[in-house]
Amino acid sequence: QVQLVESGGGLVQAGGSLRLSCAASGSTFSISVMGWYRQAPGPGKQRELVATISSGGTPNYADSVKDRFTISRDAAKNTVHLQMNSLKLEDTAVYYCYALGAFNSWGQGTQVTVSS
Repeated sequence: QVQLVESGGGLVQAGGSLRLSCAASGSTFSISVMGWYRQAPGPGKQRELVATISSGGTPNYADSVKDRFTISRDAAKNTVHLQMNSLKLEDTAVYYCYALGAFNSWGQGTQVTVSS
């Protein structure tokens, strides 16, 4: 099993930046893809993909965050990071770290709030 712990969320003004980090432990040898999903507040809001990165370092981004967010991965430390720049009000959400291994694993989530 893989355990994921996120850090780095918080409150930021629109246009600002935040950096999220996620540390994996446990059966990290089984991890292929790591990434970030988010769930915005409000009824009917589903968890959506933000960005993923393969074991080879190939990133994949949602259209809504392209050119603003950058995902990176340190395989030796079993960590994944999300640098978020030019934040918008609509980026407000709980951000979840994700790892694809023998099973799908999720972190507990970290709140990101963007204010005007």
